[in-house]
Amino acid sequence: MNHRSATPLRLALRLAAPDTADALAARQRPELLAALSDRFGLPEEMVETLTGPDGAALRAALDADPEAFLLRAAETGDPVIARAVWRARYRIAADRTRRARDLPELLPAILRAADTTDPRWEAEDGLLPLLQEEATRIELLPALTGPFPQLISFTLVQVARFLPMPVALDACIALVQLVGDEVLSAIVDGVERIEDFDLGRPELLDLMREAAADDDPESFLRERRPAGEWTDPAALRALMMLRESSHPGPRPDALDWELVRREHARLPFETEPSQGYSRHHGNRLLPLTRWEDCPDDLVMECFRASPWTTARVAAELPFEALVGPEAAAGKVPFDDALGRGLRTGRLPVDRLLAEVTPALEVLGALPYDHEPTRKALAGLLDRLGTDPVNWLTCYARMGRARGSVAELIDDAASTASRQKRNTSWPRPLEAVFPATPPEASRAAFLHLFQCTSEEAQIAVVPHFDARAVQHLLVYGDPAPAVREAVIAAHGVAAQAAQAATPSLSPERLAYLLDLDEPQVDANLFFHCRIDQQERVRMLAGRLRGGGTRPVPDELLHVLRETNLGHYRHWLIAGLDSGDLGVARTLIGRLKLRIPAARLRLLVAVWQRGGPDAVREILALDRLPVTLRRQTEKLLDLPDGLDRLRARLAAEEDPEKLLEFLNKAPGHDGSQPHKLTGEGIPLPWPDLITAYRSGRLAPGAAQDLAERTDCPRELLLALLPNTPEVDRYSTAWPQLALRNGTLTPEDILTHAAPARRALSHLRHALNSAEQKPDRQQLHTQAATLTAAHLGTDPEAWAVALQLLPTFAGTLPELCATAAAITRPTA
Repeated sequence: MNHRSATPLRLALRLAAPDTADALAARQRPELLAALSDRFGLPEEMVETLTGPDGAALRAALDADPEAFLLRAAETGDPVIARAVWRARYRIAADRTRRARDLPELLPAILRAADTTDPRWEAEDGLLPLLQEEATRIELLPALTGPFPQLISFTLVQVARFLPMPVALDACIALVQLVGDEVLSAIVDGVERIEDFDLGRPELLDLMREAAADDDPESFLRERRPAGEWTDPAALRALMMLRESSHPGPRPDALDWELVRREHARLPFETEPSQGYSRHHGNRLLPLTRWEDCPDDLVMECFRASPWTTARVAAELPFEALVGPEAAAGKVPFDDALGRGLRTGRLPVDRLLAEVTPALEVLGALPYDHEPTRKALAGLLDRLGTDPVNWLTCYARMGRARGSVAELIDDAASTASRQKRNTSWPRPLEAVFPATPPEASRAAFLHLFQCTSEEAQIAVVPHFDARAVQHLLVYGDPAPAVREAVIAAHGVAAQAAQAATPSLSPERLAYLLDLDEPQVDANLFFHCRIDQQERVRMLAGRLRGGGTRPVPDELLHVLRETNLGHYRHWLIAGLDSGDLGVARTLIGRLKLRIPAARLRLLVAVWQRGGPDAVREILALDRLPVTLRRQTEKLLDLPDGLDRLRARLAAEEDPEKLLEFLNKAPGHDGSQPHKLTGEGIPLPWPDLITAYRSGRLAPGAAQDLAERTDCPRELLLALLPNTPEVDRYSTAWPQLALRNGTLTPEDILTHAAPARRALSHLRHALNSAEQKPDRQQLHTQAATLTAAHLGTDPEAWAVALQLLPTFAGTLPELCATAAAITRPTA
């Protein structure tokens, strides 16, 4: 049993009363030890030693934080446990998806608890040889002041090059305290005897020689150790991670930037951009710039080496970077840097607008939802006023302007310039269908325009070209008065252009639908995600304002252009329309495969247009010969329409549809989809009755359950045959839970077999949508289990034994387990 397959046991321990759960944990001790061994990566006998025989301790371990458990194990001081815990850290780190593979607190905890007189630490299979063999330099840092001289000297030699001198001196002091004065000379001699080995710190070797020659080496070293420098393990670890090209994580509170500068001066962090893709190479100052208080000099050094990357990742980019040669050469991605700097207040918005260039890139990167930025822009735009010429000139010069935003606006407002001033929109473009977002100058102008006053906007919008109108209505947020000015100046064409997008708010969509304008409706039909019922209404010619009309040519054109491979249901929306133009288009484009669909179309055309309209449809020669002949015979009969309706009713008879649904599905989809894809409504009440009586095939029932419109009554009837949770696709119980048709309580009380029910409950409660129901369901499950299983751990154990093969529901499982353990006399 691993910790994942132990889920039912873990759930039982959480549902049972504390005393019962403790007794159950003791009874299921072998299963729990196996699960805990898998969870923590430790041998079962070691887990047993760490938890003890108490059921409560076992139960607590099942829910314990893995890191905390390993740390408590490390504090036992047992060398064997320490080695196992050290090896287990890889699994815990992997489970936590850590970027670093180690647990920083683990080795310090081991070293604090270690009894150095125990020879098992240094044995061949002990922890110390293992550390020397596989631990990284970052992992070994705590060993520098630990209790093992062998490990201190090993680590010092490995990492001396990268250590600040105070840390190296601390290690030397620890060695002298543990071993005596001779250890320093031994290390120096050992390093010098190794051929082609460079410690990387000749000054450290010199200092160790001098200390060894002194009468009091420890005092000698302490006198040369600067007080208070590099005393925080987290700061040292962060420094070493930078040296190793690893991200150091959050900034340590005790980090002293002056000390970081000194280390950078002593052994510079690499700042050359990486030639490959590995994160272990390249500019090692970059992680420092992610910290908000990183000094400007370090940020700028990093920026000069890697301007593009630094501008993207630095928490705060100095203003100097935005006006330097790198920015002028286009090496600064303004879209990242400006928004962060303005929101934090690091970048002064007035200076940015006045000094940073070019204007177009600045305007494209500003955070327009940032009120101080909008206010500063509005102040500059007051210079343009309500004169359309100023605004048109500003737009025309925007793409070529090399100066700042303030200079662009001043230039556009000035009448003294010899450059041409624009009285109409330069290089006008038509609207596009579907709408596409504005880019470059158009995007910058749209943002800029919406920062000015309504009065100025109303004065300028009549001079927009069709593309700018579309951009303002679709991607902008004009005030009602501005929108009215746009429509007054540009008419229905503006509204039709606005309708050509899927990204309309409910309010804008309702406004456009209420217009009942043919071209607007056509664009909404073709480009917007409107409800299918709206398509039905449009193709029936029903107006939102009341009344009907013949379906306009604009909508018929859309039907002729619709991609049938993806949007066949758009045409099916017109099956009951009766409009002759719609019917002609449907018959011309669709091959209606189900007789009922053909009859529905003919009945609708007859009802709306009479026998002559039906004759036109039959004359298209797109329907089966037999159907055409049978229908032609009815056209001159007084009760011909009634007879045609009767034939339709016969084709839509629930028993006939049931027969169709029970057929094996083909390669073109499920049987229910084939029916609804042809516009045939499903007779849900009859299907529910058929399922209960066994006349609906199980496969067809499962297909029906996957539909979002499947009624709750049928879903409940299907729960006794619940499918497995599928990791690759969503099973119908999960779809029903997501749609709200079923509740977790339904799964708890009605789903079977019990094992699958439990899997669906776990899956549902782990999803974001179901989190509010978690506590309620837990309470319901606890009440259920308490009613049947009570405080008898034997009953709980039997329920767990029955679970894998039990065919009934979870309540039935609990009742059965109770009956087995407490049979009636």
